[in-house]
Amino acid sequence: MRPRATVRLQFHRGFTLDDALGLVPYFADLGLSHIYASPLMTARSGSLHGYDIVDHTHINPELGGYDALQRLVTALRSRNTGLILDIVPNHMAVGGDDNTWWLDVLEWGPHSRYARFFDIDWKPRTPTLHGKVLAPFLGESYGTCLERGDIALRFDPTDGRFFAAYYHHRFPINLASYADLLGRHASFRHLADTFSDAFASRQTPDGDTATRLRHTLRQRDADAMAAVIEAHDASHADGRQRLHTLLERQYYQLSWWGSAADRINWRRFFDVNDLAALRIERQEVFDATHALILQLYADGLIDGVRVDHVDGLTDPGGYCRRLRRSLEARTAHRPAGAPSGSPYVIVEKILAPDERLRASWRTDGTSGYDFMNDVSAVQHAPDGENALTTLWQDVSGSTAAFDDVAHAAKPDVLATSFSGAFAAACDALDAMADHDFQWRDTPSGALRQALLRFLVHLPVYRLYGNNLDAPDRAVLAATLRKARLDLPVSQRRALILVARALTQQRLAARLQHLSAPLTAKAVEDTAFYRYGRLLSRNDVGASPAQFALSPDQFHASCRQRLQAFPAAMLATATHDHKRGEDLRARLAVLSEIPQAWAQAVQAWTAMNAPLRTRVGTEDAPDAADAFMLYQMMAGGWPLDLSADDQAGVLSFAERLAAWQQKALREAKRQTSWRAPNRPYEDACRQFVMRALGESTPFRHSLQGFVGRIAAAGALNGLVQALLRVTVPGVPDLYQGTELWDFSMVDPDNRRPVDFNVRQAMLARDATCAELLATWHDGAVKQRLIADMLRLRQRRPVVFAEGSYSPLSAKGPCAAHVLGFARQHGTDTVIVLATRLPLRLQPSLERPLIDAALWQDTHVDLPGSLRTTRWRNVLTGSSLHAETNRLRLNDVLAALPMAVLEPE
Repeated sequence: MRPRATVRLQFHRGFTLDDALGLVPYFADLGLSHIYASPLMTARSGSLHGYDIVDHTHINPELGGYDALQRLVTALRSRNTGLILDIVPNHMAVGGDDNTWWLDVLEWGPHSRYARFFDIDWKPRTPTLHGKVLAPFLGESYGTCLERGDIALRFDPTDGRFFAAYYHHRFPINLASYADLLGRHASFRHLADTFSDAFASRQTPDGDTATRLRHTLRQRDADAMAAVIEAHDASHADGRQRLHTLLERQYYQLSWWGSAADRINWRRFFDVNDLAALRIERQEVFDATHALILQLYADGLIDGVRVDHVDGLTDPGGYCRRLRRSLEARTAHRPAGAPSGSPYVIVEKILAPDERLRASWRTDGTSGYDFMNDVSAVQHAPDGENALTTLWQDVSGSTAAFDDVAHAAKPDVLATSFSGAFAAACDALDAMADHDFQWRDTPSGALRQALLRFLVHLPVYRLYGNNLDAPDRAVLAATLRKARLDLPVSQRRALILVARALTQQRLAARLQHLSAPLTAKAVEDTAFYRYGRLLSRNDVGASPAQFALSPDQFHASCRQRLQAFPAAMLATATHDHKRGEDLRARLAVLSEIPQAWAQAVQAWTAMNAPLRTRVGTEDAPDAADAFMLYQMMAGGWPLDLSADDQAGVLSFAERLAAWQQKALREAKRQTSWRAPNRPYEDACRQFVMRALGESTPFRHSLQGFVGRIAAAGALNGLVQALLRVTVPGVPDLYQGTELWDFSMVDPDNRRPVDFNVRQAMLARDATCAELLATWHDGAVKQRLIADMLRLRQRRPVVFAEGSYSPLSAKGPCAAHVLGFARQHGTDTVIVLATRLPLRLQPSLERPLIDAALWQDTHVDLPGSLRTTRWRNVLTGSSLHAETNRLRLNDVLAALPMAVLEPE
């Protein structure tokens, strides 16, 4: 059931399952075997991504519901294609008024049937929250919202419930409070006594009693209910006090959203207040959240799953194994028309440079961020690193390496987003020390600093469980060594307790639940926006500290994937990327010409100096922010945009300004989401709009520089697409990126896709070589992908199981070739691609190296590949390999890459 190739689609109410139905023929003609769908369970109304699930038991009605899913899968099966589903076991959307599980917890607290579904600490370090849930959903302080009347008592006559309303949020009033609530009014005293009796000897009434009580309320006169609500009207002092007293008796405490970092007593998805973590390790929670998923698989509607944010789970390995077993147990029940074989299971996992996914988890691999890193890194010129590092240091005024920036970001993020979780972890360490006479005198400050430095130096998202395997033990030892050097001698001994905590189940889970979101927020969502040497290396799954990969390193990674996870997904663009795949490919060219890039930035800085605005004691944007902005301008400038197209330039400027605001807030240097610095943000926006809207010389200079690197960037983009569909793994195509992808961070990368244009392009009767003449429209990229996916259809075994053998070039331009062979028995495919094109041809005007520049560069084929006649799949031409030698001035004469099969 392993997919041949997938297309990622983002479903929402503007692009439903029925909308995808009409595209099934196009995807099949392109050569794709599966749609890889964003989450389809019922999400918060209007969700554009589907990860804010509020109901795991139904297909989202905004997407068309279960019937629409059946229609789509029927169409897919008619084309021998299928569906992979993105699932979200880590969290659910809370707040609002739409998650019945969460509302039940708010109403009944620790007595709720769903109290153990969410990771709630019912006895936190804040005494006033004992037995309560912090509800940090208020836009301002509780007192302000109460006095202003933003919080109001309401009654829902459809279900007989009182609740506190705050805009779209609903906070249920517990039935035990109804006796006092109603007892103030003569017409309700008998009913109040009934409620009082129902709770006389228990915390909660049985279900039938609760239903009967609410039914009684639904029958009461509306005017009488209005009187109860009027008595709690916060617009007057008495009503405000009654409402406050009522709210204080509930199983939740309303709070300003900004207090969550310090006081929250339940685990969130990262630091997002309206996403609550699930305790998926509990069987009842797994069963409740996966019943529909497993049924979809058993019914043949899905062929596998992608697990979102697997590191957010308490026991990722245990979860993945349980999921695999549960799916396999239903394989025999699948209908005859559904594909057979093992279910496809991949996980979203960020791997550190030296980290490997555990085979013991029994997954098919990751969702492809690691490949996205590798294929980008191999397109960077290693010898450009020093010059670009010097340029960044000169511009930013900082000599800090990326790892130093990331290390510095972790304490900042702990203080602003996870201070409460960190304090609770420190309290747990204190308690552990208190129970051991050898450690009970350890100062709390020493434990705090030891844990902090441990978290700072931990190079991976997290360790796994309390019985660490060999890789985790190695990471732990290295982290402790670095943390030890970062602590005063008097505090180093406390690290022993930190290490010991990782052997105790509950403490280990607490620390691992802290380290994963901390690393994500500090590295990807902070340091990536602070360190701007070259933004093509700052993307999901990458490490900016790793500037480039050599061809040998790239080949080694491909061979390792073939050995360990041959069906892992290969991605170059995702719904989470920070820069589109072709934007990154263009920026990679700057590594080849660092001096020219430095001169361009210096010229633009001088040219645009009058456009900066004084904010406080500095000009905005500051030098570092402007430098990163110039990269996005040069990298994202559309190929069809003229500097004289005022409307087009302003549209591009608006997209840039939206990216810039998010980048500035994520960096948390001059502004942040928590405390926006509006004057600085406004000045930065004005700079973008004035530079692109008013400065004609700058616009033309920018377009001129883009013209210098655009063809080389497009060549990189074509090679990137080629590698994705030929190296070991399952290639994934993010929606719409079969044409050029110069998107920016979300939501820009989730804009609507014009599939009509793409269908018309695919219908053209033209080869890649012919389409290269009009490369600006992206049709050559689409044709390349289609040709290669069709080759995968014709030769499925060589790509699914074939060996991967690097091919070395010889001659004066050998460094500019990346080559390998895929082989299974006598079935062979050879792939050759251009690398670092601008170094080879500095005046490149189209994505193709002049054949003469290759000189005598060639590839000698090993004995196992000695076939004298080959066919180039991309051109249809025949090639004669003299003495088993492939000369690149012949092989790469029409295109910057070649894919050869025996003729």
